[in-house]
Amino acid sequence: METYKLTVAGVTRDLPVCPVSDEMSIAAFVMLGDVELTKACAGALLPKCPDFDVLLTAECKGIPLAYEMAAMSGKPHVIARKEKKVYTIDPIEVILRSITTQHIQRLVLGVHDVEKLRGRRVMIVDDVISTGESLEALETLVEKAGGEIVGKAAVLAEGEAAERTDIIFLEELPLIFHKK
Repeated sequence: METYKLTVAGVTRDLPVCPVSDEMSIAAFVMLGDVELTKACAGALLPKCPDFDVLLTAECKGIPLAYEMAAMSGKPHVIARKEKKVYTIDPIEVILRSITTQHIQRLVLGVHDVEKLRGRRVMIVDDVISTGESLEALETLVEKAGGEIVGKAAVLAEGEAAERTDIIFLEELPLIFHKK
C-alpha cells in the first residue's frame, strides 16, 4: 500500500493513500483512536485560536480533536450530528457533500445544542479542511443558531484550502494527482 509520511505537532504518521477518483487520491488522515496524535494536535492548535466560548465540530472525525481542545481549554464543545436522533428536539439542519463521501450528507443540531451556541463566540474545528463544504455547513449552522464565528481551525488544510487566509491550520496536506 502506498503511504504519505506526515509530521504534525511533532508526531509522525504514515497515512494510507486512497483514491477518490480516477484522477486524484488523498492521504487519509484519521485521528480516531490515535490518542497521542489527537492530544499533540489539540495542544498545538489551541494556542493559535482566538478567544472563544464554545467549540463546534462535525460528526465524526473532528470529535476527538474538539473533545481534547475542550478538555484543555475548559470550554464546552458541540457536535453537529450527521442525522436526526430520537432525542434531537426541534432540529436545524444543513445539507452538504464532502470530498470523502460519495453521497449527500446532513449536519443537524437539536435545540439543546443550538442554545449552547446562541449568543456565544464559536470556534469551528475539524480534522481536515479540503473543499470547505463541511466548514460552510458548520458556519451556516452557527448562523442559524445565532452564534458568532470567531475562528475556523483544522489540523490540516488539504489542497487549495492551504491557500485560504480565513482558517487556522497546523500543516498542509497535498492532494495526489495521477498522471494520465
